[in-house]
Amino acid sequence: MMLRISVIGTGYLGATHAAGMAELGFEVLGVDNDPAKAAALAAGRVPFHEPELPELLAGHVHSGRLRFGTSLVEAARFADIHFLCVGTPPGRNGAADLSQLYSALEGLVPHLTRNCLIVGKSTVPVGTAEALTARIAELAPQGISVDLAWNPEFLREGHAVFDTLHPNRLVFGVTTPDAEWALRQVYSTPIADGSPVVVTNLPTAELIKVSANAFLATKISFINAMAELCELTGADVTLLADALGHDDRIGRKFLGAGLGYGGGCLPKDIRALIARAGELGAGEAVEFLRDVDTVNQRRRERVVRDTLNLVRATGNARPRVGILGAAFKPLSDDVRDSPALDVAKRLHSAGVEVSVYDPAATNPARAVAPQLIYTATAAAALHEADVVLHLTEWSEFRDLDPVFLRTVARGGVIIDARNTLDPEPWLAAGWDFRAFGRLVERRTTPSLAFPLPDSVPVQPNPASEPARALVTPSPLTRLRSRVRRTA
Repeated sequence: MMLRISVIGTGYLGATHAAGMAELGFEVLGVDNDPAKAAALAAGRVPFHEPELPELLAGHVHSGRLRFGTSLVEAARFADIHFLCVGTPPGRNGAADLSQLYSALEGLVPHLTRNCLIVGKSTVPVGTAEALTARIAELAPQGISVDLAWNPEFLREGHAVFDTLHPNRLVFGVTTPDAEWALRQVYSTPIADGSPVVVTNLPTAELIKVSANAFLATKISFINAMAELCELTGADVTLLADALGHDDRIGRKFLGAGLGYGGGCLPKDIRALIARAGELGAGEAVEFLRDVDTVNQRRRERVVRDTLNLVRATGNARPRVGILGAAFKPLSDDVRDSPALDVAKRLHSAGVEVSVYDPAATNPARAVAPQLIYTATAAAALHEADVVLHLTEWSEFRDLDPVFLRTVARGGVIIDARNTLDPEPWLAAGWDFRAFGRLVERRTTPSLAFPLPDSVPVQPNPASEPARALVTPSPLTRLRSRVRRTA
């Protein structure tokens, strides 16, 4: 008999995981304590932006393989495997708030009717699974055996469907062979397609996700620290990053200097890891992560400071800034700890009129920052702007027409805080193009591409015999001659 799956918590992670499990062939029940969210998903509507997910979810809802509700009692009676995908938001001092996890267990476990596996996918502090195991033992009905495993998620927003169906690694934190067997059944298709499996104990599985995010954040802050040095010395951080990326021990990914990281994972997970290390008496071991966080925050402050200096220099009584982007990254409408939205709010608080355009995140941004002006097009956001800020690297921003936009904006300064725009067309259109740690200068197109000649003309010596064309062999000619002689 095919295993049946419940997914508890249907936010970004849970909704994607539920649809992915249905795609892998399982009958799936998604459960959420928000009736409006559950109703939207049950109708085949995704309440957030994620490419490919609406089609996947709607198709499986229509087929009946995937359904949603609000009852943990129903989930307890329905499923053989229960995935916990609830949120673990930051609490006191950055530590993770685990109340949703405990609430889910307390609503699920007492109603279990058969032996089952509970699988945590939420990002949690190391040691959480051990505490949850003890709580499950207290709550489980007599005669019911419940295993707990941890299977951390590694989804990239904007690519979550692909990452669910084709994971670049699967981590199984387990305590029994039965738990490992069950997870291998769930993921049999991606395993057969080549996804590697790492089987660990529970603490290792818990640490893997936060360690991955801490490392990625460190790479981003490192290259941003180098960008500051590049600005002081005349070096170019993009070329520096390219050169570093050729070293396969380092790699080029996450070495994009700019505004820094944000979102619902990296900032939260770094601070939670710092807090947990402190609780374990190992705070000094991760002290460097505080500097990583500090460097990241300094990037936002830098953009705000430079922008305020520019708009104040105009002398306009009501300076205006046009902002391209509100989401923390492209292909997403997620504005949690978004650097772009943070910069926009700070500028507004400093007395600047701020207009924002984002292809997907307008509604989420308006919900948390209603004081800003939101527009339906990039051109509208830049209308009469004294300064333009490129803060989220949506691909459509690379296709904008700088010539037209120069007629729309009041000022002619653009700050590419993501270092992803080609400065040449902006410079050619008359913009003052600025970027961080990057050399920005007009390219010139020579009439010739500086060919290496076979011979170099030499002027005749007037004191010698009648003038005749003299040539001296070039280095290339001499090299060819040596090659011919040795052939």
